[in-house]
Amino acid sequence: MAISAAKLMPGEVYVTREDEMIMTVLGSCVSACVRNPKTNIGGMNHFMLPQMGPNAVIPSIEGSAARYGNWAMEVLINEILKYGGTKADLEVKLFGGGKVLDSMTMDIGRRNIEFVFSFLEQEGIRVQAHDVGDRYPRKLLYFPHTGKVRVRKLQSTNQATVVRREAAYLQDIKKKPVEGDIDLF
Repeated sequence: MAISAAKLMPGEVYVTREDEMIMTVLGSCVSACVRNPKTNIGGMNHFMLPQMGPNAVIPSIEGSAARYGNWAMEVLINEILKYGGTKADLEVKLFGGGKVLDSMTMDIGRRNIEFVFSFLEQEGIRVQAHDVGDRYPRKLLYFPHTGKVRVRKLQSTNQATVVRREAAYLQDIKKKPVEGDIDLF
């Protein structure tokens, strides 16, 4: 029997109760794979920047919100907890944050990593596993029903494509406004 797959792009969040796979490719972006084994609900986000400024309008899951870590994490956790359970029930695995854009003066990957660990610590949520940092992009396959993750570090042939896409996405998000609403907890 074939398993269905959902492909996650930067700025997206996906939550499911089905036995399916969620996949994405990460450069300096970070993905959190979050699962509640008691309810069999799990999901993944894919964010590119750590957080919005303090004066920003609160975004929504339908808008461009999930490109920022603070909103991507809130949306992912809220969606999973809607089906029951507590933060203490959650299994969290983190991936990405590679320094793949050498031309950037700031290390976005490092900032994303620092943000997500700090966020989860403040929320009292334990990180079960992680593969973050380094200089390689990663292809990530997550099976929320079981909590299993497969990670493959991409070498230079594939890295150029990831770097081009990330640079283009960075330029694109600078042009788009962030809009919408979200429930904070």
